[in-house]
Amino acid sequence: MPSDNADASVDEAGSVEPGVWRYARATRATLVIDGEDYFARIQQAMLKARQRILLIGWDFDTRIHLAQGRRWWHKGTKREYPRRLGSFIPWLARHNPDLEIRILKWSIGVFKFFSRGTMMLDLVRWAPHRRIDFKFDTAHPVGCSHHQKIVVIDECFAVCGGIDMTAGRWDTREHLEHDPNRQSPGGGYCGPWHDVAMMMEGEVATALADLGHSRWEHAGGKKLHRCSIPQDSAWPDGLSADFENVEIGIARSRAEHGGLARIDEVEELFCRQIAEARHFIYAENQYFASRAIGEAIVKRLAEPDPPEVVIVHPANADGWVEELAMDSARATLLEAIRAADVKHRFHIYSPYSGDTPIYVHAKLMVVDDKILRVGSANFNNRSMGLDSECDVFIDARRPGNDHASADIRRLRLSLLAEHCGAELDEVERLIDQAGSMAGMIAALGDKPGCRLRPFHPPQNGELAALLAENEVLDPEHPDQMFGLSDRRRGLLRPGSLLARARDRLARKRHKK
Repeated sequence: MPSDNADASVDEAGSVEPGVWRYARATRATLVIDGEDYFARIQQAMLKARQRILLIGWDFDTRIHLAQGRRWWHKGTKREYPRRLGSFIPWLARHNPDLEIRILKWSIGVFKFFSRGTMMLDLVRWAPHRRIDFKFDTAHPVGCSHHQKIVVIDECFAVCGGIDMTAGRWDTREHLEHDPNRQSPGGGYCGPWHDVAMMMEGEVATALADLGHSRWEHAGGKKLHRCSIPQDSAWPDGLSADFENVEIGIARSRAEHGGLARIDEVEELFCRQIAEARHFIYAENQYFASRAIGEAIVKRLAEPDPPEVVIVHPANADGWVEELAMDSARATLLEAIRAADVKHRFHIYSPYSGDTPIYVHAKLMVVDDKILRVGSANFNNRSMGLDSECDVFIDARRPGNDHASADIRRLRLSLLAEHCGAELDEVERLIDQAGSMAGMIAALGDKPGCRLRPFHPPQNGELAALLAENEVLDPEHPDQMFGLSDRRRGLLRPGSLLARARDRLARKRHKK
């Protein structure tokens, strides 16, 4: 690793191959599932930081507690430190005079401050600390967002996934229907929430530091210099590694802005990985509204022996604008896909805890137990090219990664067991018996506790259908923002695979 005087700026526009920015080795990597484990582990890692903590996120709320319950201080055997994030950050700076902390948050969050009174006080208290720098990222076209969720500590430890350090993300893997620990900072109750992130150690952290430095500087932050070689790792104590000595790929997206070129690696890689699936695709995602992903799936479903496709996502989007934009597009997209799914290989579910839907915020995909992909990118048009995104993936087909396949399978089965309220060996046995994930889910049935329910979207009204088909609120390019696209564009553009599938279904209905 370069010395601490080395310039961290990097020409990071190029890709090593279509859909991939870089490949880098990781000495250790693990999939952290759900907020309870994530917040506990990230606090442990930050306690080990010696030079720099770089936090990049869509949202950031200083009022949250990083550990279960609302007790102000954590009492450990060696030291005591605050659990509340707004107090923990300056505590770290006071107890380590060499540590700098840089935090980058999407610019729209400034409007939320008026409802986060104590957060404003936190930022005022942080101001005298010259080694704490909090910035809003406005470096994107109007209507786009900064959506990456990256943590880099001392450039030897990194996190990439879907979890922001903000309210509503904390939950256990049990996703209890009523859990008193799921409290928002303002005192409100939060519902069940599912999310994932990848924690990594090694060269991949340096690569993500390059990406983070570039984003920080483009957003107006001062130039960051390399960290020196750390003597100790920030890897959290007691965190077992799912993978050791693996190569990890990185994919990005962003809109053209301020001299930076458009990057659409996220879309390229999704389409490529869907095309390469031989047996199945298992995905968890917050949305299902991407034209490119829909067309890639329809293309596979038209084959003589298509792969099984299982998608786990929330019953409804979070917020009325998101519901209008994403739920209506989802209904339109699903109608076209199901029209093409003549062999019944496509399945989409929503998880429930009792009668309460579990909100899925995860962005994860597994292909044939050979590819594990985790990041910030959603299955919507925005993530393909408008918003800044970052995904990481492990491909067991690449040289030196063949040992990763068994652990990818174990993680997929573990996630299915979590969603179905079943034991790992029961899920594995039922999949072997039924020959498919959908068969296993059907065999378990609609029992009490956590389970997956088949998703059936309500039919769109005329306005919702118009907004969905024209991608008005979820465009593919910034110049389409808030305007009807021309007929050569849109979710069901004429002549596309999705449009042809929808038209075939309409003709069948007309004949009946």
